Order: sequence, then C-alpha cells, then structure tokens
Amino acid sequence: MISKEDIIKRFVGYVTVDTESDPASDTTPSTAKQWDLANALVDELKAIGLEDVTIDKHAYIMATLPSNLDYEVPTIGFISHFDTTPDFTGANVKPQIIDNYDGKEILLNKAENIILSPDYFEDLLQYKGQTIITTDGTTLLGADDKAGITEIVSAMEYLVQNPQIKHGKIRVGFTPDEEIGRGAHKFDVEKFGAEWAYTMDGSQIGELEYENFNAAGAIVKVKGKIVHPGYAKGKLINSMYIANEYMNSLPKLEVPEHTSGYEGFFHLYSIKGEVEETILEYIIRDHDKAHFEARKEMMQKLTNELNSQYGREVVSIEIKDQYFNMKEKVEPVMHIVDIAEEAMKQLNIIPLIKPIRGGTDGSQLSYMGLPCPNIFAGGHNFHGRYEYVPVESMIKATEVICKIAELVGQKK
Repeated sequence: MISKEDIIKRFVGYVTVDTESDPASDTTPSTAKQWDLANALVDELKAIGLEDVTIDKHAYIMATLPSNLDYEVPTIGFISHFDTTPDFTGANVKPQIIDNYDGKEILLNKAENIILSPDYFEDLLQYKGQTIITTDGTTLLGADDKAGITEIVSAMEYLVQNPQIKHGKIRVGFTPDEEIGRGAHKFDVEKFGAEWAYTMDGSQIGELEYENFNAAGAIVKVKGKIVHPGYAKGKLINSMYIANEYMNSLPKLEVPEHTSGYEGFFHLYSIKGEVEETILEYIIRDHDKAHFEARKEMMQKLTNELNSQYGREVVSIEIKDQYFNMKEKVEPVMHIVDIAEEAMKQLNIIPLIKPIRGGTDGSQLSYMGLPCPNIFAGGHNFHGRYEYVPVESMIKATEVICKIAELVGQKK
C-alpha cells in the first residue's frame, strides 16, 4: 500500500520550497530558486534507487527505473514540472492539513477572514471524509505541479520496493518553467528515450486528457496624439477610446468567464493606457484549428478596419502562436490513452476524458515526437489562495502510475 503519511510528508516538503517562475527572465530556469528543489529532487531520486539520474545546465531532470522483465516492452515516461505560477505568490507556503473533512467551510486564515467554502467551490463536497491539504490563505499551495512530482517519486519508490510488480523500463522527467510556457522548450526528447509518456498535471481525480487548446498571444498597440486639452479640437486623438472600440468589437460572450468545454475565447489580461498609447494584451484559445485561425484573422481584420476608419495606422497587432492541440499527435497512438483508462478502471476510478482548457508540457512534447497525454494529479483551484488537494487523490494517482507500468509490462 502507498503510505498516506509518506505522501503528505513528501508533498509538504516540496511545496514549502519556493519555485515561482518569472516570465520576464530570459534564463532557464527563469529563477535561481528553482534550483533549490531541482537539486534536492536529484538527491532523492538517487536515494530511492533510480539509475541514470541526471540534471542538465537548465535544471531538466531525468532518471531511470530499469526493467525487471526478461522480454522487451516499450519504454514509457512520467513527467511533471517543479515551478509554480507567477500569478500568485508561492513564497512561505504554510500547508494546513484537514483530517476527515466534514463538508463545511474551512477557515484558511482567521486574521484575514479567508474562507474556503463549498458554497462557492462545490467540488469540495466530493472529498467529504477525506484528508485535504490547503493553504493558509496568503499563498498558493503548489499542487500544480508538486502533487505530480510527489506521485511520480512515490510510485517509483513503491516499484523499487516491490519487485514482484513486473514492468518495463520507465523514464522520469521533471522540468522548470512550465507555468510560463517554456517547460518543454529545452527538453531533450531523444535523451529521454521513451516511446510515449504521461504528464501528471491534471486536476480532479479521474481526469484523462489528450486534447488541449490551440494557443496564441496577441499584443495590440493603439497610437494616439496628445495636445493641450484646452486647444484639442480636431487635433487630440485619445488612444484609450480607440482601444475601447477595439475591445467592444470582439464577441462579448467569447471570453473565459462565459465559455466551457470545447468553446474558445479571446482573453484580455492586461491594459496599459495613456492618451498617446494604449497596449492591450490578449491570449487566443480554441480547440478547433479552423476556429483558432479564424480568431486570429478576426483580430487582424478589426485592426485593418480601425486603421481604415481613421485614415492612418492607429492600431498595430502582433500575434504569436504558442502551442497546438496535441490531439493530432495522440490520436494515431490512442492505445496509450486506452492503457491509462484501463489502469483507472482497474483501480475503481471513473475516467473523466475531456479536453484541457489550457496547455501542458505534454502538448509541446507531443509535437516534439513524444506523445504525452495528461493524467490527474488531484489538485483544485490552481494559481491562487484557495488551492487545495485531497491526499487520497494523490494516493490514487500514484497507484495509477504503478498500474500503467504494470499494464505496459504485460507480455502481449
């Protein structure tokens, strides 16, 4: 059996190390503090008995659990990231362990009256009677994706200690900077040497995902002209008003707060404006490739129309693709999804096969030649003060890893 106490101890040890990444940095890893956990993980992987444990100059970690079979089966991998998002502070994390959760409100922070309530976060009620780890309301928790690391390390340790479970060669990979979109950029797929892999980076128990958004970022710059407001008639051009025209011309309901499932969106996440210049920063998302291209075309067309309306270039736009839907790369090898689904069923977990409304390292890795579906790690409410993870979900995810290894190791 996977030890509950060991899972908690390992997870708490990871989340109390600050590994926040930084999109403004041009180094890899983007923050020096990511090395603190990376180096500790290298030591731990060696200590539990893995072989070929390496860390490169960019903090990418790889290790091997050798096969204990006398016949060949595919080499598979499990991957997670050790950085946390810059969206909310990950410094000085103080985990709170709630035993036998009673289904009621959880007081995260008495001094600031911060409450985690099932009235708002209904998913909490799924875990009544379980052990839940929360924050103290002043930081994120870091279950994204230190829960995934906990599960992979714990599974490898369990397989080392239980050689009666037969499996092929398994590769483990831990990456920096996933939260700023660079987690797979310098991942050496050839060195990793797996036929396929799974990222342990999903949310609630049962999630199994092989579809994700196509993604792009757009920077819209609006140029105005500033003159003294007392003498401005016919001369002053206020960039903020033109920017407002731009924003209001995009579909108002095609935004994150009004979409779900396979529905795409335009998401305005930053505005910096003065009379002379306003900068709008968007992300563009859609699962359907044709719809994704149409969204980019719509933003470009709107730019052209406003320039035509004002008789000069008042708006410019730069659109950059970020990642693509891994479905295209996984569908030809759907047996790798089927194996994960079967592993869950054998463990009495109901598989929740659905599209990711985001992206993972697995998306980029799939396009780099390593098909890589995503499996639940157990956490909820990522990237904020209300993040939590049920310990039982982490245990189940650990068991899924072991079961996948066992299924792949069975002689056909």
